[in-house]
Amino acid sequence: MTVRELTTLLDYHYWARDRLLEALDQLTPEQFTRDMGNSFRSIRDTAAHIYAAEWAWHSRWLGQSPTALLPYDMFPDVATLRRTWSEHEARMRAFLSNRDDNGINEIFEYTLISGHAGASVLWQMTQHIVNHATYHRGQVVTMLRQLGATPPKPMDLIAFYRLRGG
Repeated sequence: MTVRELTTLLDYHYWARDRLLEALDQLTPEQFTRDMGNSFRSIRDTAAHIYAAEWAWHSRWLGQSPTALLPYDMFPDVATLRRTWSEHEARMRAFLSNRDDNGINEIFEYTLISGHAGASVLWQMTQHIVNHATYHRGQVVTMLRQLGATPPKPMDLIAFYRLRGG
């Protein structure tokens, strides 16, 4: 794995996030927070979970080990989630931009929210952030369909590659 490849994965991650949030803009506040009986109660909670998990991993890169994820109700609407996540994106990109191909092999030790010790390689943690988000974006698409709402534009990695030309 190289810094360039990792940056491309982050580019994809934020491109897909933006497509998801664009689809969420159509929802009423009630639809955004409606209990859909999913892994995370609502569309809001699922989208907020994606962000909160990313925030937790980034915190670990900074030597902090959160003992809980951020509360999902801190995002009363899509605009708040978008603004917070966009600000966080800048921090993620800044952190990775200060790494070279050797630097992404650094191992970070941390404590999981469960209290168990963990240690992971930076590039693996970053891949996990992207993969984790992909999984939960799929859940949101299902919930949008259950609501009868329009799903996002395609968010597949291959669609990203096709749009950017390689």
